[in-house]
Amino acid sequence: MPQGGIDPGEDPLTAAVRELREETSVSSVQMLAEAPAWLRYDFPPEVRARLSGYWQRYRGQAQRWFLFKFTGDDSEIDLATSHREFAEWRWMPLQQLPGAVVPFKAAVYEAVAAEFGPAVEAVKVAELEAELQ
Repeated sequence: MPQGGIDPGEDPLTAAVRELREETSVSSVQMLAEAPAWLRYDFPPEVRARLSGYWQRYRGQAQRWFLFKFTGDDSEIDLATSHREFAEWRWMPLQQLPGAVVPFKAAVYEAVAAEFGPAVEAVKVAELEAELQ
């Protein structure tokens, strides 16, 4: 899941769109929902021990999450960006995300899946109804 910092003077939604584009080259999106609260996690001691430089001053992260619908074609996704952060990508069901991340982030991903699950299902139903018409 693309994520990153908020630049000075930038609002969280603008930052999310920028980070998505910077990390995946994706810009064909429609914002569907925003999580109502900041979600936080702490780095476990063994992770903090491996952090260096800039990251050593952080105990964890607070994140604002947005749900976007990808309106482009998979060919738009390009991870070979100037600051490459991902080696591969794949589509997966929202409910599988918590099991696909490092354990210390799983609770955040569970909260994201619970928050955005109804909106994802609503999109699926709307797309199915559109196909049937």
